[in-house]
Amino acid sequence: MANGNTNTERVATGISGLDLMLTGGIPATNQVLVAGGPGAGKTMLCFEVLYHNAKQGIPSLFVTLEEDPQDVLKNVKSAFTDFTDIDELVEKKALKVTSSFVPVGSIGSDQLELISAFQKIVSSIEGSINEMHAKCVAIDSLSLLKLVSTEGDALTYRRALLGLMASLRKLNVTALLTIEMKSLERKDIEFSQEFFIFDGILVMYQSESQEKRTLNLEVVKMRRTGHSLSFAPYEITSKGFRVFTVEQDSY
Repeated sequence: MANGNTNTERVATGISGLDLMLTGGIPATNQVLVAGGPGAGKTMLCFEVLYHNAKQGIPSLFVTLEEDPQDVLKNVKSAFTDFTDIDELVEKKALKVTSSFVPVGSIGSDQLELISAFQKIVSSIEGSINEMHAKCVAIDSLSLLKLVSTEGDALTYRRALLGLMASLRKLNVTALLTIEMKSLERKDIEFSQEFFIFDGILVMYQSESQEKRTLNLEVVKMRRTGHSLSFAPYEITSKGFRVFTVEQDSY
């Protein structure tokens, strides 16, 4: 366990093994990058964190940049069949899934067009947060913004991320932001420079062993708290994520 402040105000994830790895949860207002390959469960993990917080009366907002909100709800209901009160939480406005979508084909490679597109996305996210007074937010996924930037200016992408993070901090929210990783295995992971502007980095790995896929989770970085230094196997069940950590209950 890395040293850190265990008295920090926290936002519990509601996933017992993950909260144990974080000595109680994510430090409030941290901006956390959730990275992994296809099928690792990034979207599902973020949704479950929002779901548990919504059940505790904390307004929680899921922003999709790529999918239709109804498709997101359909997918999580299919995966988490024991979460029978999702519609009730949505109806009570404790939980909301919305989109902030700009078609990639409509954005040119000109820097001014990129900046304008990013500003529209950030403005839309700010509006949704203010509308429901959200305190816990997930944004899925930053991969779209990175894809757009490869057609233009990588520096614009970095500035856009910094602007988005500044906006989230100004709004006093705790945020999870997903991004796609090129590699599925830890040994092949290359951390992009922009990863380190976030307060936390949570990586979800996949590996093949004896014709069996294994899933592991790692807290690479988390400001303002101690955290586990171990890899933790996990599985996705109808009851949500199960994270198997070797850490002892120390909080």
